[in-house]
Amino acid sequence: MTDERLEAYRRSIDNFDAALIHILAERFRITQAVGEYKATHELPPADPAREEQQIARLRTLATGSGLDPEFSEKFLRFVIDEVIHHHERIRESG
Repeated sequence: MTDERLEAYRRSIDNFDAALIHILAERFRITQAVGEYKATHELPPADPAREEQQIARLRTLATGSGLDPEFSEKFLRFVIDEVIHHHERIRESG
């Protein structure tokens, strides 16, 4: 009985993991378009003010959702850093 319960939990986790990957893929498709827009309009790859606003907003959402805000900030910073890296590559490729 315990193994069935554990397997059910794991199936749920697997479903959430798949959803996260699909959501991240969609997010990166959109940020790709942003990077192209920034390159075309000669805007910098990073926007520190926007990044700080997003981090503050998502920390608040995390707290309200019962998620550790420190974890959510680390995760978001990782994503932001990757997006900036992509935007720099787009800018450099002209």
